[in-house]
Amino acid sequence: MQVTAPISRHTLHGSQLKVRHQKLLATRRNQRVETCNAVKEIFMPALSSTMTEGKIVSWLKSEGDKITKGESVVVVESDKADMDVESFQDGILGAIVIQEGGVANVGAPIAYVAESDADLQEAKSKVGGASNGNGAAPASKEVPKEEVAKVEAPVAAKSEAAPAPPTPPPAPAASQAPAPQKRADGRIIATPYAKKLAKELGVDLNSLAGSGPAGRITASDVEGFKKGGNGAATAPSPAAPATPPAAPSQAAQAPPADMKPSTPQPVSTPVSELKGTTEPFNALQAAVAKNMVESLKVPEFRVAYSINTDALDALYKRLKPKGVTMSGLLAKAAGVALSKFPTLYAACTADGKGITYNEHINIAMAVTMPDGGLITPVLKDADSTDIYQISRNWADLVKRARAKKLAPDEFNSGTFTISNMGMYGADTFDAILPPGTAAILAVGGSKPTVTVDDNGRFGVQKVMKCNLTCDHRIVYGAGAAEFMLKLKSVIENPEQLTF
Repeated sequence: MQVTAPISRHTLHGSQLKVRHQKLLATRRNQRVETCNAVKEIFMPALSSTMTEGKIVSWLKSEGDKITKGESVVVVESDKADMDVESFQDGILGAIVIQEGGVANVGAPIAYVAESDADLQEAKSKVGGASNGNGAAPASKEVPKEEVAKVEAPVAAKSEAAPAPPTPPPAPAASQAPAPQKRADGRIIATPYAKKLAKELGVDLNSLAGSGPAGRITASDVEGFKKGGNGAATAPSPAAPATPPAAPSQAAQAPPADMKPSTPQPVSTPVSELKGTTEPFNALQAAVAKNMVESLKVPEFRVAYSINTDALDALYKRLKPKGVTMSGLLAKAAGVALSKFPTLYAACTADGKGITYNEHINIAMAVTMPDGGLITPVLKDADSTDIYQISRNWADLVKRARAKKLAPDEFNSGTFTISNMGMYGADTFDAILPPGTAAILAVGGSKPTVTVDDNGRFGVQKVMKCNLTCDHRIVYGAGAAEFMLKLKSVIENPEQLTF
């Protein structure tokens, strides 16, 4: 086949001839090349440095939907937060490998994107092998197999209900999956696309009950509410599908009886139902457990001080109407004290042979999550940020942390940590050092205490006990004690916190 006009041999060198030959082969195999690139994968991304697997919270797009590059297609729960994952190419969402609630390792395919309608079948065929390994596993954990087994057993026992078996199995499956319900804590949690859709359609999210994990509102909940009014009131509707077949009345009554013990309707499980059961960690709990085990490799020591908080309490009472919080005051006090002790917000190198001095004093403060585990939102540059801005930042961080909306940099950039259990009435406790940091401060409650001054006079003052846990590879006893003395001075003379 003649491809180009004749070219003299000395015009093309060996490498050029090779390139030309490759172009010829590519032309002949053009159709095959296009087919190979016509279907592309969406991988489970690494959303944090500690993430090894992710859970699909909700798909923002359905199979067959057109997607564009940069558009959010799925919400993934990492070890610390829920984050939108964007598409890196234009096309059609051809097939979903990991369904909502399923888990995949970082780097594993979770969906396939087809370039055109003609490639949809190929995308679906790729899911065949993958869904047996990863896609089907999450579904089997959800309950369907157990549910079907529980329905089939009573049906087999009742010979008079012979025509009923084909009808009951679909009923539990259909009613179990959508089960919309409002969260027990009253918080509204929705996918980004659901929020956007609700705004466009004029739907009030407060009137909806979510069918997603942990009561999360999905786009389908918003659309369903707009079309048929099924929102918070839809919770009982799953039972309705079991009643339409009027003829087999006995069969219609059997599935609800079987479903009662196996359907986990409440978000908060009663203590009596937890006894004798085993529940796997969620992603956040697993991350905390991993970090705690990692901390055992670090040689630690502790220093404890009692600090008078009368002046701090008075300042807090004066500034509280302006939005200042006690957490903000403690973070600011630590930031001011740390400015003189760079080793306390440094880190030991990974090989244990050096010290990395951080540029910023970023205070991470522990926050308990409603569904288990804890997270440490970060107040950046606490030494130089004014107390009013710190308090505003903290209120915003806590709100978004509990809604799992923090960006990775907002929970993994801390260089010093504070764990405050004073609000729980704890007098004193020891905190475990987070890996990659030099120290963590445990703050107990401030309580009236009988004290004796330097002149031997008795009095009653409010005293707070603070314990500092340090990495002994880079922090020594004298340095830790000097820092605690500085912190004590700042808290007992807190007016400097308002500058």
